[in-house]
Amino acid sequence: MSRAIDAVTEAIGKSVAWLILVAILVSAINATVRKIFNVSSNAWLELQWYLYGAAFLLAAANTLRHNEHIRIDILYGALKRRTQHWIDLLGHIFFLMPFVVLMDIYLLPWTLKSFRDGEMSSSAGGLILWPAKALILGGFMLLTVQGVSEIIKKIAVMRGDMEDPTPFVSAHEAAELEGEALAGEIKK
Repeated sequence: MSRAIDAVTEAIGKSVAWLILVAILVSAINATVRKIFNVSSNAWLELQWYLYGAAFLLAAANTLRHNEHIRIDILYGALKRRTQHWIDLLGHIFFLMPFVVLMDIYLLPWTLKSFRDGEMSSSAGGLILWPAKALILGGFMLLTVQGVSEIIKKIAVMRGDMEDPTPFVSAHEAAELEGEALAGEIKK
């Protein structure tokens, strides 16, 4: 189950990266049309927001999967790896999962109401709102299932059933490794 969840979030995470390029193109075209023809539309601005929001929201689960979320590792990095696993597991169970499940519960009726009402932007010429709200819901639902996957993997790692898919490397160690890699390339 964890592998299937990981495969889905990985595919979605890689796919939505293209939305950033589309948002940049929309932004460039909108700015060009506005400067040359002195014409603008709130729909184009909102489309940019939707695209950036979609990329961020739909890639969040893949970020969690790769353990790339923001973490302050001053204390965490000094702990034994087994203790780090316990912190991650308890954090996922007691902090991540309750939050994302509550968000799913509250976002579903909010999104459905927006869809049923055909809710529109309050800006003149703006877009319909339910797709943006559906993206928020979709992002949290993906984060929920990825949280389940992370809990499964963390338990498997702690039991010795699998290797750690995302071994912890402190910022200092990462900088040293990157420096060594760059030095190796320069010597070639």
